[in-house]
Amino acid sequence: MKYKVFLGISLALIGLFVATSFYYKNEQARMYGSMALNNSSVFVRDHSPTLGQADAKVTIVEFMDPACETCAAFSPIVKGMMKANPGKIKLTLRYAPFHDGADNFVKILEAARKQGKYWETLDVMFKSQSGWASHSNPQPQRIWEFLPKAGLDIDQIKKDMNDPAIAKLIEQDMADAKTLNVRKTPGFFVNGKPLEPFGAGQLRQLVQSELNANY
Repeated sequence: MKYKVFLGISLALIGLFVATSFYYKNEQARMYGSMALNNSSVFVRDHSPTLGQADAKVTIVEFMDPACETCAAFSPIVKGMMKANPGKIKLTLRYAPFHDGADNFVKILEAARKQGKYWETLDVMFKSQSGWASHSNPQPQRIWEFLPKAGLDIDQIKKDMNDPAIAKLIEQDMADAKTLNVRKTPGFFVNGKPLEPFGAGQLRQLVQSELNANY
């Protein structure tokens, strides 16, 4: 008898947990959907670097940190989806430099943008990341060894990265990340829909569902 009572209580608690989780996810999806319609700037700002066709109907917004290993790992996954669906997907990057000193790497990226080398510099950063951003032995000063591979004027980068406008840009992105409850990187949204649960397969599924809905 006690076992049946215990089992009944356990099943009831499990049911309550599932129902609560379902309700929370629905409410969260509704909230993000409302933001995408009524406050789209929280996802994409005028300063946000974007890769892909302007008229693409699927937008991946990624809050990223140049020192984030997972961001580096997801970069070829996203580019692979874009290559497989030419003209249909665009990528917009937002900054969430959560690692210590990562705001300096963002400043380098933004300074590289002034030289027309933004995406080349990000690619070099990700590919050389283990040399300067290893969590077990970070050596941030070594990033300067790798940056010439992007074809940059390094002396000019060191000047331009101190532009106060870049610091304000980072501050805005961090504020938007907080509004959207982004607590770790990478944080993905596809047409305003958050990637939950997180994972490469889940990102592919979310992107494909938006492709199916819009094309």
